[in-house]
Amino acid sequence: MAVTAADVKALREKTGAGPAECKNALTETNGDFEAAVKLLKEKGLAAAEKRADRATNQGRIAVKTAEDAAALVELVTETDFVARNPEFIALADEIAQTVLDKRIKEPTGELNDMVKALATKIRENMSLKRIKLLEAGEGVILGSYIHGEGAIGVAAALGSDKPEALKTKEAQDLVFSLAMHAAAFNPQALSKADIKPEIIKEQEEIFRKQMEKDEKLKDKPANVLDGILKGKMNKYLADLSFVDQAYLKNEKITVAKALEEAGKAAGAKFEIKDYVYFKAGC
Repeated sequence: MAVTAADVKALREKTGAGPAECKNALTETNGDFEAAVKLLKEKGLAAAEKRADRATNQGRIAVKTAEDAAALVELVTETDFVARNPEFIALADEIAQTVLDKRIKEPTGELNDMVKALATKIRENMSLKRIKLLEAGEGVILGSYIHGEGAIGVAAALGSDKPEALKTKEAQDLVFSLAMHAAAFNPQALSKADIKPEIIKEQEEIFRKQMEKDEKLKDKPANVLDGILKGKMNKYLADLSFVDQAYLKNEKITVAKALEEAGKAAGAKFEIKDYVYFKAGC
């Protein structure tokens, strides 16, 4: 059966394969369009498997939010060019929406197949690096923020002792601002109490060694050195702790103070219940 230019064009539009590949596939399948589609997919999947060990250092974060949940995904690929491809961007959004709609908490075969289909078409190694579903309980609202065209994505959960206070525009603006703050300052934990003990121990050792080499502290008594170390650690831990960081919208106060002030204005108590921070390529 003769292969026409129209047949090749239709197959290219369907599969994204090159003209020569489409013509060869149609020739091999005697013009059977669906068989040619299947053949190209099989060849594409085989090629994708060969590309699987190539580094994927570029990517995009997508976030989708509903009243009771927020979904974050990180989709990665080899090049910045593909990371900015409209199909890649659309896929990240579609995966995030699927995670949200189906309340998916771990990558699934369905999600990986969605990625594999585009990787086969574009011919670049890509993968779903991670997903996170943040669910809101009673008396909690969610807000999200995307920075740098998908470079960073954050979802934050704001709780209150008075659920009606969360329905106000002020509360909605506050949770959005908290997500924006996290995107800017990347807190490592919600509070100082949540910082991992090994991080604290490691930093204490670093500060001690630095102090031992400081000639100005050479003759200081032990209690003074302990006080200096405590001050250094308090500042260090505050920089890592979400609620102890200087607030993005007013650096003269902490996030905790901003929550307190917002709560007083609303006649309620506000607190950050949880948050998720994703940075593409990290």
